[in-house]
Amino acid sequence: MVAARFTQPQRGFTLIELLVVLVIAGITLGLVSLNAAPSRRQGMQQEAQRVALLLQLARDEAIVRNRLVAFEAGPESYRFLVRNEQRVWEPVTKDGQDDLLREREFKNSPVTMLLEPASTVPGDTLRIVFGREPVDKPFVLTMASGDISVAIRADGIGHFTVD
Repeated sequence: MVAARFTQPQRGFTLIELLVVLVIAGITLGLVSLNAAPSRRQGMQQEAQRVALLLQLARDEAIVRNRLVAFEAGPESYRFLVRNEQRVWEPVTKDGQDDLLREREFKNSPVTMLLEPASTVPGDTLRIVFGREPVDKPFVLTMASGDISVAIRADGIGHFTVD
């Protein structure tokens, strides 16, 4: 009779199995880090979304206050103004009210703004004025930083979309 040899199964992983796991982990971490750090395009898109929401709020504010409210933007920052009884433009956030419409800096500055149809004030400042009526003129506001541009479209009845 032949004696059977019993061998214990090997324990642990082979070198190739460990290398495959490390490669998979490296690829996964690389993809996560790419998605975690937003690109300049995504940053500009988020900035345009924020401006579009604030423009909608400013339009509503003009109707509620029964006063003209303006969006004013330069290459580095933007702000919202309200026209008082003396016909003078002053910041909406005067007296600590309406903190949402405070002056803000662009995150991807400098930003070039192009408004169609055009409306500017002296200097490099762009101004959009919202009236007391619920219907305004439609416009397209294009924000550009370097080679990246995003358009905010207003239909004149309160809908703002970002393209």
